[in-house]
Amino acid sequence: MTAAVEVRDLRVTLDGAPILAGVDLTVAAGEWVTVIGPNGAGKSTLLRAVGGLLPAGAAVSLFGTPLRALKPRERARVVATVAQSPAVPAGMSVLDYVLLGRTPYIPPLGRESAADLAAVHDVLDRLDLAAFHGRELATLSGGERQRVFLARALAQGATLLLLDEPTSALDIGHQQEVLELVDQLRREHGLTVLATMHDLSVAGEYADRLVLLAAGRVVAAGPPAEVLTEELLASHYRAHVRVVRGEHGPLVVPVRPR
Repeated sequence: MTAAVEVRDLRVTLDGAPILAGVDLTVAAGEWVTVIGPNGAGKSTLLRAVGGLLPAGAAVSLFGTPLRALKPRERARVVATVAQSPAVPAGMSVLDYVLLGRTPYIPPLGRESAADLAAVHDVLDRLDLAAFHGRELATLSGGERQRVFLARALAQGATLLLLDEPTSALDIGHQQEVLELVDQLRREHGLTVLATMHDLSVAGEYADRLVLLAAGRVVAAGPPAEVLTEELLASHYRAHVRVVRGEHGPLVVPVRPR
């Protein structure tokens, strides 16, 4: 089976500083892989490189095609990205912003079709955003905007979804709703998910595999129970934690040092 994402010896240097140093990563089609690691480990940089937002040379392939061989419109039909802090156009409504996700399907100088509008309204309904469709993005709360950012990515209809801290601005109820929706779409439509998360317990509950990144290198990878260990987290996060068995995966509980 062709991998959805294949990264081989990815090296990224920004402003003269090495950020990623020889990263290897494979994500199977339909799999959910979450990248974890301390601040500054290179998690967001890895997602930006996979999404074509940073030069990656020949290091990245998507569904068997080298990333650099995909034209922008082709790439946008394959991969959709939810960044941590996307640019918010001034005065743009929720509906118009989510409709931007349909851009790869609208001919140049053309207009959106009924199918495009139907796809957008379906996503707005799924994410409990229908009541906000006429509101300006700037008037929404941080959590509401985060759901709008995800809605745009889902409306894009791509088969690979890159999520950079997708629940960072959400309350616990909307965190669960968003992640359950993503997982449902993954199972129903074969969506592939590559994400980053700071909440290790949530990461372990939803991901098939975790990749632990530290100082720009992969230091551990595998099922959540193999990566979320007290020893690894103490070593790379310098954290005092207890790892206990949860219903869907290991739960990481911070504890005060003695």
